[in-house]
Amino acid sequence: MKCGTVAIIGRPNSGKSTLLNALIGQKISIVSTKPQTTRHRILGIATEARGQIVFIDTPGIHKPAYQMNRRMLHTVYESMKGVDLALLVVDASISFGAGESYVLETVKRAEVASFLLLNKIDKIAKPALLPIMQRYGAAHDFREIIPISAKSGENLDLLREKIFDNLPEGEPLYEAEQITDRTERFLAAEFIREKLLERVREELPYVSAVLIRKFDESRRSDQNLVVIEADILVEKRSQQGIILGAGASQLRDLGIAARADLEQLLGCKVYLGLQVRTARNWRNNESVLDELELGT
Repeated sequence: MKCGTVAIIGRPNSGKSTLLNALIGQKISIVSTKPQTTRHRILGIATEARGQIVFIDTPGIHKPAYQMNRRMLHTVYESMKGVDLALLVVDASISFGAGESYVLETVKRAEVASFLLLNKIDKIAKPALLPIMQRYGAAHDFREIIPISAKSGENLDLLREKIFDNLPEGEPLYEAEQITDRTERFLAAEFIREKLLERVREELPYVSAVLIRKFDESRRSDQNLVVIEADILVEKRSQQGIILGAGASQLRDLGIAARADLEQLLGCKVYLGLQVRTARNWRNNESVLDELELGT
């Protein structure tokens, strides 16, 4: 039996969360086209006959402008400590720049065995991969360089094989049926935020957050119902109206979409109550960040 921990790192929008969900076979990390979608450490557990891989999805590495972002980066660095392997996920469809260079240096400093995953190969011509592989291969001693498509699943079976080849022998760390260490309450906030990100633009993805005020399971056994109430936080009163939409239509549509995902996640009916609330400068407010579990 093989067992080990594997950190997934990279720039925002490189496809880390899509990769985690594909490797686990179930959606546990939210996905959107907006940068900095992942704000927490998300554990994903894949168990099979040959062993167990404990994946750690991390926030995208970026320049921190607020305390929230500094906490996110701290999460990345802490997640790389003591892991057996790091997967550096790179968007192969974009040119190498300062951001890619910085992430590469982060991997070097961590001094951990690492793979380079050239993601989104479904978007580029295959001959274009060779110079990218050569550039990264010359810059760092990766144990493997593997072109993949997290979206289509291309080369993910090969990736699993190579990961197991590089893990130590050991007994599983978690029960076979467990796929994450995150609570349903935490996942509920993330699923709501995903639907929010699908509907907002410009600066709103960065200044919004979801805080669960109530997660009541008391009627789950007899009425097959979970009651969830959540606040959508923004930093300015003017931003509330953008999220609400005309006649609160956008908030209503957001709630309908989120409830459908939550009912699938929880396997029962969900009553979902949403409110939009202004919390000025919450990205620098330590108490609000603690409530949101940012930095954990």
